[in-house]
Parts: sequence; structure tokens; C-alpha cells
Amino acid sequence: QVQLVESGGGLVQPGGSLRLSCVASGSISNINSMAWYRQIPGKERELVAGISGTGANYADSVKGRFTISRDNAKNTVYLQMNSLKPEDTAVYYCHAQLRRNFAGRCEDYWGQGTQVTVSS
Repeated sequence: QVQLVESGGGLVQPGGSLRLSCVASGSISNINSMAWYRQIPGKERELVAGISGTGANYADSVKGRFTISRDNAKNTVYLQMNSLKPEDTAVYYCHAQLRRNFAGRCEDYWGQGTQVTVSS
């Protein structure tokens, strides 16, 4: 069984910073890519940033403010969020595309989500 567990969300003032972490655990053979998505009630989940062997990509709305990084040895992905704005308020979800031990193909896994609220 594979689990993704996020941490690091919370309440922060506009202009502040937060760092999200997501650890993948279980019978994992290899992780192809990891990413952060976010969702506001009533709206579709959107990609914030992703990272794989070919590099990182970001939503236009967070470029220059957010940085995604990955520690392959720890099966962990981070999202450093700086210069936060009220419109960044959302539930942030970790995503991984990975192959379980003895599995023939990669599958998608999601974390449970962590709330980020940017407000004064």
C-alpha cells in the first residue's frame, strides 16, 4: 500500500511564506514524478507545480514566488511558497506518479490535502 502524507499548511499573512512537505511511503519501486495541486471549493483542482527527471514546471500564477524541490532518497517533495497572496488560499494536494514493487506500470496517487489560508 502507498500513502502520500502532506504537512506544512496553515494560516499566514499576505506576503508571508510557507513550506509544504509530502512524503510518499509504502511498497514503492520508483517515483516518476511528483507535483502539487490546489483546489478552491466549487472549482476544479489545478496544477501548481510539478517535478520530474526532466525538470520543474509551474503555473503562471506562482512563477517567481513558489519553488518545488524533491529529495529522491526520502521520497519527499517540497513546495516553498513565498510572497503569498490571498488568492493562493486553497487546499493543496500532493500527487505522485509511481510504480509499486512488482507492479508493471505507473499509477497516480494523491495525498489527503492540507489547507493553506492567506489572510490578514
